[in-house]
Amino acid sequence: MPETNRRLLLASRPEGRVSLENFKVDEVEVAEPGEGEAIIKTLYLSLDPTNRVWMAGDSYLPAVKKGEVMRGMGLGQIVASRSDSYEVGDLCVGMPGWQEYANTADAATPWNVLPRGTGLPPTTMLGALGMTGMTAYWGVTDVCAVAEGETFVVDGAAGAVGSVAGQIAKARGARVVGIAGTVEKCDWLTSELGFDAAVCYRDEDFTDQLKAACPDGVDAQFENVGGEIMDAVYELLNTHGRVAVCGLIAGYNEHEIPKGPTNFGKMIFARLKVQGFLIMDYAGRAGEALGEMVPWMQEGKLKHEETLVQGEVTDVPETLNMLFEGENRGKLILEIAQPDLGVPEA
Repeated sequence: MPETNRRLLLASRPEGRVSLENFKVDEVEVAEPGEGEAIIKTLYLSLDPTNRVWMAGDSYLPAVKKGEVMRGMGLGQIVASRSDSYEVGDLCVGMPGWQEYANTADAATPWNVLPRGTGLPPTTMLGALGMTGMTAYWGVTDVCAVAEGETFVVDGAAGAVGSVAGQIAKARGARVVGIAGTVEKCDWLTSELGFDAAVCYRDEDFTDQLKAACPDGVDAQFENVGGEIMDAVYELLNTHGRVAVCGLIAGYNEHEIPKGPTNFGKMIFARLKVQGFLIMDYAGRAGEALGEMVPWMQEGKLKHEETLVQGEVTDVPETLNMLFEGENRGKLILEIAQPDLGVPEA
């Protein structure tokens, strides 16, 4: 059993970029698990835009309180167990928070043991086959209800959700256009992930390029960014267009919300559907999504891309900032430990 657990307690609500100064680095003893409990060693922490939202204030979940362990998803390994549900050596996905060890009894949501024998890397369960992948799946298939032959546009397309959303829409027969922040990312979207076109929003003629990439307009829009980028796509929506509003990352570090669509008249005369959604809306339906997504991955139709950063738990805040500075491609993950007992076959 480990003796100590380092953890990050929220000390102040950040303004702009997140810093380690916004946290108290705390060290506590790791207690033996009680009856029915297990101790999990955190191996990988999932870095997501929603981490920043949880620091700022109440949203779809209550804000993390000052003095609490910062909330966050991760993948860990059971190192001690007094539970029939967990065996020492099991890999599990759950919500450890920003700390080195967690007790299953403290989790607000269940820890899920990873199945063995899939032949897929365990970190796919934080990305393409995890919460971000599930978000992409339901946004594309349910909210946008993308159909074969339609034009589908996703911004933040090189990120964890956007890259998967585009691939899912492509697998369903849509024409897929991605929006990203560099020419290199745009090239990756088209050459590696199979997008039909990709546009860099930093180019001066971005809106002209977007129109050229969508000559028949836009049938479905998957929104991750907000602001002017969202507005540019919105103006191209066809009659009965659908918008799945997943995130508005452009404003998460800002004091003022960036300006976005104001042409609400278009919503009326084009009979648009604009819907915000959360993965928790689809609780209990992971098996349904994975039933399609795992075969797609095994067939090469769905690729898991990740930016894996190695560091310590104290590196989490600075690593999170990579999301807002466009430094990641695919899922951003911080590896803070290697398994002590050997990673079981995934």
